[in-house]
Amino acid sequence: MKRKIFFSVLAVATAFSLQSCLDYDVPGDELNSDQSQLSNDFQGDIDQINYHHQTSEEGFEAAYTALAPYLGSCKTAQYCLRGGKNGDVPGAHAYQRQYGLGPDCYANYMTIPHRDFMYGTWTSTYNNSNDFNGDPRGSYSMVKNGIIPVLNHPQIDSIPEVKAINLLYYCISAQEMADISGPFTYIEDKKNIENPSVYNDMETIYRGIVQNLDTIVACLRNFSSRPEWYKNRVGDVLMSNNETNRDLLSGFSGMTTYIKLANSLKLRMAMHIVKVEPELAQKWAEEAVRDGVVESIDEQSGLFPVVSGFAHPMVTIIDSWGDSRLSASFESLLMSLDHPYTKYLITKNSNEITNKKTGEVLPANKKIVGIRSGTLVGDGQSYGQNQRQAYSGIDRNYLNDAPLYLVKFAEVDFLRAEGALRGWNMGGSAQFFYERGIRNAYLDEPWYVFEYNDLVEEYLQREKPVEYVQSDPMGDGEDWPSLTKIGVKWNEADSKETKLEKIITQKYIALFPLSTEAWTELRRTGYPKCFPVLNTSDGDGSIAQGELIRRVPWQSTDPIELQNINNTGITALGGSDLQATRLWWDVDAPNF
Repeated sequence: MKRKIFFSVLAVATAFSLQSCLDYDVPGDELNSDQSQLSNDFQGDIDQINYHHQTSEEGFEAAYTALAPYLGSCKTAQYCLRGGKNGDVPGAHAYQRQYGLGPDCYANYMTIPHRDFMYGTWTSTYNNSNDFNGDPRGSYSMVKNGIIPVLNHPQIDSIPEVKAINLLYYCISAQEMADISGPFTYIEDKKNIENPSVYNDMETIYRGIVQNLDTIVACLRNFSSRPEWYKNRVGDVLMSNNETNRDLLSGFSGMTTYIKLANSLKLRMAMHIVKVEPELAQKWAEEAVRDGVVESIDEQSGLFPVVSGFAHPMVTIIDSWGDSRLSASFESLLMSLDHPYTKYLITKNSNEITNKKTGEVLPANKKIVGIRSGTLVGDGQSYGQNQRQAYSGIDRNYLNDAPLYLVKFAEVDFLRAEGALRGWNMGGSAQFFYERGIRNAYLDEPWYVFEYNDLVEEYLQREKPVEYVQSDPMGDGEDWPSLTKIGVKWNEADSKETKLEKIITQKYIALFPLSTEAWTELRRTGYPKCFPVLNTSDGDGSIAQGELIRRVPWQSTDPIELQNINNTGITALGGSDLQATRLWWDVDAPNF
């Protein structure tokens, strides 16, 4: 194997026992015991950042002394964006709750191969269970509880760059929260209200976030005019409390990565609203590109195992716990395109699989095989109990060090490709961004992309898909011919719709495993084409057979929260609290 191993952290990640997984705590506010010292008495105006404020050295030190006890919670919040909890780096417990038991399945990336959990039962993909449904929102609660009191602290305005960057982290979490379920108590949350009750609609949330992003960028651009002592001290603070870039390896690099993260998030949000507010979408997108988005792998932001010293949480979820396997839709897509991942990243069946109808045996290590989304799986987290444990996963040798991106370089290029396709000024052609996006779409840690780089140029030239039929080796269900009818190679003669399908299909692969965003794109565009989901009746009854889940219901059991939902949530949502209710940007209309 050609790739290097930078940190030997896999043993740490896989040392967790199955029992520790099953004893996972309740998500949400109860996960924040390390943040309980943060006071709800801190109430300021986090939308205003006085970045022209001139702080003396004495004033800076006084402000930092006051803020220092709370800044650790901001680092906790960074971890919580991608599967951390209680001050720890991203780990399997919270990551599974945030992604594995919901969005990973909703995006048709992965499925769960068994139904038995000590903390609940998971019968199929859209199982409408209170044991699982609220968990993707737990990340937001932890980020909010860690950051919002700091942003409202009376001394935060003395170090405006620290305020701006932590507001940026909150904006990322708020955007993802809105896109999971829809309206929430956004305005009151930002004011650090102890018991928020008024749900804000998604347009209010989106416009508020973008307004914040513009202020953040203005603040961080002003940093270059600061005195050297000030720059050095801010650098010290960020090096001690921030882990979303590679500064811990190479030293403080200034505000570029933060500025480009903010503008790239704005570009992402612009594309989300293209159907509901097309003119505003173009305005936001062109502003974001003009002001500077991510344009290299060094400018990407996320949580990096090689920086923070952890293994990707999916390694434990897949290999140690047996809680996740490849989706048949993802299998079919990758095989149809003869994607590089099929050569090194996706594992083949780890053991024999016997067809229940014919008795035919698929030998071990024979083929890539996924599970149809919505399959009624049985019990068993070991192969001896459940042959579905032998289905395909992700090779831990590559997944181990894979970054958990906030916004990925390849995603930004695919956003620009779609913008250019729509006639917007994205600073280049759709073909240029599409092809560059594919070249940088790998899952791997950027330092270790030998296999992908060896294969990607040939992949870019694939004009037609490979004939492929997905077949379940256990004999459940029918064989399914691939729905992928496009190739990879860019063709100017293609229709706009075909070009868009190519862009979104490659973007979907590039996003893996960021399932919250992949699910958003699947809802927004209908691409990539995925197999119909089986047994949708296991949901709340609102989803027609084979249709896609549109949101995670609130489904609270708390009487006060139920009252808040009924008083303001339903109106802000514009529909019932159901899985089939479309969010504000999720317009049932053609892409062009």
